[in-house]
Amino acid sequence: MFATSTPKLRHLAQMLLFLLVIRPLLGLLIGVRVHGRGNLPARDPFILIANHSSHLDTVSLLSLFPLSRLRRIRPCAAADTFERTPLIAFLSRTFFNILPIARRNITPENHPVRRMRKALERGESLLLYPEGTRGTGGVMGEFKTGIAHLLEETPDVPVVPAYLVNMGRSLPKGEFLIVPFICEIRIGTPRVVRGSRRELVEALERAVLELKDLAWPHQ
Repeated sequence: MFATSTPKLRHLAQMLLFLLVIRPLLGLLIGVRVHGRGNLPARDPFILIANHSSHLDTVSLLSLFPLSRLRRIRPCAAADTFERTPLIAFLSRTFFNILPIARRNITPENHPVRRMRKALERGESLLLYPEGTRGTGGVMGEFKTGIAHLLEETPDVPVVPAYLVNMGRSLPKGEFLIVPFICEIRIGTPRVVRGSRRELVEALERAVLELKDLAWPHQ
């Protein structure tokens, strides 16, 4: 089954899941409000970065895009988690189109920056959580330097900051039942960021945190 699934079939399966299950579920249970949707680039590639506290983060961000674009949006996901069994790997790649990122036993072939750069060169966009893992307690953790290494090699790719509100309260780390909360996705303007690695990381942290503190009018 795994070997015979073609890209077209995987894309069709992903579109059907988001159309028939995920979008209705998100709207019914957590009523996601989206601010700044118009800031999402109409063309690939770009890098969408956000704070990370819940498995809802990825499905919520993917749900922002037209179904036809889902095959070009690649959430970067820990290979040791999302490829720990053949079945989980199959489901993660089929329904969420993940770009698996190695966190251990890194070689030149599976190096995270190399793999992300090649995806951008293919014209795919990345969904990336620079904290490196899901946080708890509603406090955004420090960004890792991986995003800076990537931007050194792809300096012209625009970065789109986003801040996710209440996802971690609705589906906290370690839980499996969604608690209804009003959740928000706040999307900032795309930007090209340059500087030293430290300057890059600090600029991107500020861009995301500014969205947290922004008094966005409810629509």
